[in-house]
Amino acid sequence: MKRNKAGLVISLTLIALLALVAIIGPNYLPHQPFKPDMRTALQPPSHEHLLGTDNLGRCVACRIVAGASTSLFAALAVVAIVFAIGTVLGITAGYIGGVMDHVLMRVTLIFQAFPSFILAVAVAGILGNGMGNSILSLCAVYWTTYARLARSLTVSMRNAPYIKAAKVCGAGKLSILFKYVLPNVVAPVLVTAALDVGSVILSMAGLSFLGLGAVRPTAEWGAVMSEAKDYLQKAPWIIVFNGIALFLVVTVFNLLGDSLRDALDTKGEI
Repeated sequence: MKRNKAGLVISLTLIALLALVAIIGPNYLPHQPFKPDMRTALQPPSHEHLLGTDNLGRCVACRIVAGASTSLFAALAVVAIVFAIGTVLGITAGYIGGVMDHVLMRVTLIFQAFPSFILAVAVAGILGNGMGNSILSLCAVYWTTYARLARSLTVSMRNAPYIKAAKVCGAGKLSILFKYVLPNVVAPVLVTAALDVGSVILSMAGLSFLGLGAVRPTAEWGAVMSEAKDYLQKAPWIIVFNGIALFLVVTVFNLLGDSLRDALDTKGEI
């Protein structure tokens, strides 16, 4: 138990530091992350530019910090949206049952029949590039996981004694859903959300790398690596350092998800 709590504390501390960098960091950058300076183009890491510069002379380190806020908050927006929509749909369909439950399960099966990233690419291709459309395309992919999980948990507790007692006491359906069902569903769904943040960041970077996500001059990590791929041999540090930043952030959120799962003891549900 102590080890679980220690892991959770460490994970939350790392997340807090990451949030601090994403929120405050862009205000204290030594170089302008969006202003070109061709005099310093494609310079390797040095004392002035710790991680080198890109093809337009912009500081790679500064653009990584600027991109942290874009990538992180966009991913959190996606997870928050699908968490809310999927959970509400799942508990409602699982408790009410009938036609609504049948339709929800059929719809989620259709969405999950496609590889998630391929479906996201297809939706983003229809909507067009841009961060807003990228968020919408990922929401269309990830909501099904939360709906199915919340629905299965709700079905398992639909006939629980405390639910029957609430009915006897005259509680309505909405009251039962949000006072008795939702609190028991939140923990495993929250673990799934923590684990999905890293996955969403990777998917968003993938869309941007393909030209279907953030557009220039947005310093989103996938978009930065897409722009730098033509200079991989001349200036590999651009992609390497952005890739390292992406790897570290995804790892931190995966650690948070694992720590939450252990702390909340939801291994049986996830």
